[in-house]
Amino acid sequence: MGKLIGYARVSTKQQVTDRQEVDLLAAGVRRDDLYVDQGVSGARSSRPEFDRALGAIYEGDTLVVTTLDRLGRSTQNMLSFAEALRARSAGLRVLNLGGGDVDTSTPMGSMVFTVMSALAQMELDIKKERITDSVTKRRAIGGDLGGRPRKVTDRQIRSAVHLIDGGEAASQVLRDLGHSRSTFYRRARALKS
Repeated sequence: MGKLIGYARVSTKQQVTDRQEVDLLAAGVRRDDLYVDQGVSGARSSRPEFDRALGAIYEGDTLVVTTLDRLGRSTQNMLSFAEALRARSAGLRVLNLGGGDVDTSTPMGSMVFTVMSALAQMELDIKKERITDSVTKRRAIGGDLGGRPRKVTDRQIRSAVHLIDGGEAASQVLRDLGHSRSTFYRRARALKS
């Protein structure tokens, strides 16, 4: 029997992989065979520790992840990845897939993985669709789209333009305003339009 190679990932530096690591170690992954990416999006094709984990997999080994979304974002990528592992005579084990442990080295596990990958992709697509729909509706009624609130009002930008046009040093006016040069001129151009 081959080794279990564990992989954990979080998308931001503020998140932690503690729970994933505990689950992977409890599943039989040795600490030396555990690879962790901190602050790396699953949408990226190259992830340093993920690449190292793949390099550590040999025939008969199994890559173990806690959830499907640790592997990637699209069904196509996940399925081609599972097929690449199968071609290397290696397995993929997802600990929390469909309420249980799924091992793609078995026919049933492979089928469940395929279905769950498609469902994960559908869930992501529906989420994107809802966000797009929500933004469109908020724009239509002139609602707030979120983001950082403006600290400097349009009136303050106009006053700063007036001061600069009147001969005040732009660097001093912008320092007092608390704006970078590029942000100030972008906003000033937008107000003239």
